[in-house]
Amino acid sequence: MASNPPSTCCATGFRHEGTPVGETKKVGNVDTYIVYPKNNKTPEKAVVFLTDIFGIYNNSQLLADEFANNGYLTVIPDLFRGDAITHEAMEGGKVDLPSWIQNHQTQQVDPIVEAIIKYVREELGVKKVGAVGYCFGGKYVCRFMKPGKVDVGYTAHPSFVTHEELGGINGPLSIAASEIDQIFTTQLRHESEDTLIKTGQPWQINLFSGVSHGFAVRADLSIPHNKFAKEQAFCQAVVWFNQYL
Repeated sequence: MASNPPSTCCATGFRHEGTPVGETKKVGNVDTYIVYPKNNKTPEKAVVFLTDIFGIYNNSQLLADEFANNGYLTVIPDLFRGDAITHEAMEGGKVDLPSWIQNHQTQQVDPIVEAIIKYVREELGVKKVGAVGYCFGGKYVCRFMKPGKVDVGYTAHPSFVTHEELGGINGPLSIAASEIDQIFTTQLRHESEDTLIKTGQPWQINLFSGVSHGFAVRADLSIPHNKFAKEQAFCQAVVWFNQYL
């Protein structure tokens, strides 16, 4: 396995402040957050945002808004059909992560990702699609990096990715890794490098010191180093898309 299954560290983190500017609507029967670049309702490039286990919440929406500020139509599908883990459940110690994960396997999530990519390409007229995946979502970035699906991928501290999924990518992939991570460990990161080399695709892994799993989306922004690492990870994604998308 290129990264371990989600663990308790996937259910920790900080809520970020800010007011999202996009809208949430139904795409098929799936709630989807959509935010357009300013003054551009017909963009040719989009980012499909595949979330961590908290789904569509303030942190992910604010990040989506930033991708839109950089010129990309950005959409966040509800990968969990209303069953995302809430901060209240996390803080109350009511998260049974192993049981929750069993209800959100590829057979449940793949059709949602498939449908949102089709919607973006066919109904919104987007010509090129990038995907970002945080924690849980990183697996699905890799799974959908196929011709006609996702053209360019980015993931931060991915979880549950197999070597087969990572080795099957068909396009450029960038990974933001944290130094302190029991899921995307040092050993698995090095194994992933070997797997990525064999794909023949452009790739990079950037390692951020002193931060832990989830830093790119759930960091404690009152700590300057954490805030800097989160911002740099986002910039890494934008630069990657600007280069290859």
